[in-house]
Amino acid sequence: MIFHVLTIFPEFFQGPFDHGVVARGRNAGLLGIRIHNLRDWTSDRHKTVDDRPFGGGEGMVLKAGPLFEAVESIWPQRRPDQRVILLSAQGRVLDQAAAERLGAASELLLICGRYEGVDERVAEHLADEELSIGDYVLSGGELAAAVVVDVVARRLPGVLGNQDSAARESFAGGDGILDCPQYTRPAEFRGWKVPEALLGGNHAGIERWRRQAALEKTRRLRPDLLRNQDE
Repeated sequence: MIFHVLTIFPEFFQGPFDHGVVARGRNAGLLGIRIHNLRDWTSDRHKTVDDRPFGGGEGMVLKAGPLFEAVESIWPQRRPDQRVILLSAQGRVLDQAAAERLGAASELLLICGRYEGVDERVAEHLADEELSIGDYVLSGGELAAAVVVDVVARRLPGVLGNQDSAARESFAGGDGILDCPQYTRPAEFRGWKVPEALLGGNHAGIERWRRQAALEKTRRLRPDLLRNQDE
């Protein structure tokens, strides 16, 4: 898969993609990341990408022109498996199901919103969907883009050293519950002991304990996930 990131701050990404599973995937040739400077698609000497909103109001809005020209230049003949994602506080909240859906594309182009927003014609006629990483407002879409790349990349075959670990993560497996609690040596630390079920080598018993513990943790920390299952 190839990730394209369209931003006015290309230098932001000099660090986030140079570590961890994303860097491993890049080095192994399993994914590519291409950073594009939106200002390269401007024609004035100030390389202007924003303007005041019609109707008045505070702040500035990213213009439609440079964004359309950038995407059409990067993909002159856009295919259905090349998806444009607008990162926006108004978008659908990213979840594991969305990550798996996006992972089916051959290429993703992530538009990093900025200022007070993006000309709505980008959302209506250029982007395939709007995504948010949470119900809060960021200063820009760069952090969100880094999150989306990480979340999608780790689902790609071969990116994780052990793909079974992804199957056990929170929200994996289609049931939406959190991962079970994890412990490591020593078996007792400051008087707190590892659950006995994990120490005996009974694999069926371990799996039963993990399932029950995952449900209990989900009920305690994210009861909304269990409510969603019942709806």
